[in-house]
Amino acid sequence: MEPLIERAARDLLRSNHAIALTGAGISTESGIPDFRGPNGIWTKDPEAEKRAYQTYHKFLRDPKGFWEDMLNRPFLLSSLGNAKPNPGHYALAELEKMGILKSVLTQNVDGLHEKAGNKQLLEYHGSVFKLRCPSCGSRFKRDEYDLEKMMAEGQLPPLCKKCGSPVKDDAVHFNEPIPSDVAHESLVEAGKCDLMLICGTSAVVYPFAQLPRIARQRQVEMEQKGKSDLYFVKSEPATKIIEINAEPTPLTAEGISDYLIQGRTAEILPKIVGMVKELSR
Repeated sequence: MEPLIERAARDLLRSNHAIALTGAGISTESGIPDFRGPNGIWTKDPEAEKRAYQTYHKFLRDPKGFWEDMLNRPFLLSSLGNAKPNPGHYALAELEKMGILKSVLTQNVDGLHEKAGNKQLLEYHGSVFKLRCPSCGSRFKRDEYDLEKMMAEGQLPPLCKKCGSPVKDDAVHFNEPIPSDVAHESLVEAGKCDLMLICGTSAVVYPFAQLPRIARQRQVEMEQKGKSDLYFVKSEPATKIIEINAEPTPLTAEGISDYLIQGRTAEILPKIVGMVKELSR
């Protein structure tokens, strides 16, 4: 593992626009359960998964009923408020502060990257700590609305403070499109990065899983000298893709990633940061 950690550190130092993609694997190490694992939320409560497939349509049909359902059920991820970033989150925040990591794109809705200090953050599937207006795209902190009081006073649904349309939680539900601003910015980042860290994601949930594939498709032309001393132009991948995952993924099998560092993100990412510092001395 150590040679791969040094290789990743050297690749990061050589990069001009490095980004990180993160998934549930980086958050489970903060004690946050996933959805479909052995002890996942939906594994333990299959009915909750069935309801999840209907949630977005319920909002479109009946925003008031949507919010009544949301507030009358225990907050699915109520423990998130007490969850704390782990060393993997802090390592990515430190790489950003060092000017090496230009952005983090995350599937997670738990807000832990923000708590850890990442500023250039794209929450691809939203955040449970925010509300969003599907009509104009405005976002608000959840505590800007006293939702329980509004329900008690019959004032649901909450309305957008900019355009007056009903707002929903910011989390992206099944059958709901990725917000256009986040989708666009993510494609821009995938299209211009020259290094991509894949941290704790199985890369099977689309369209997020398409981002590494988009990055891999980009080619650059490199001038090389042949054995006969003649120069020729060869196309090479424009982006170095490094996986940091507990298990191989389809990205590993398909050759999308250049190499896999297998293990826990909370252990490996801080080691990479340490090696970056050592090589920078």
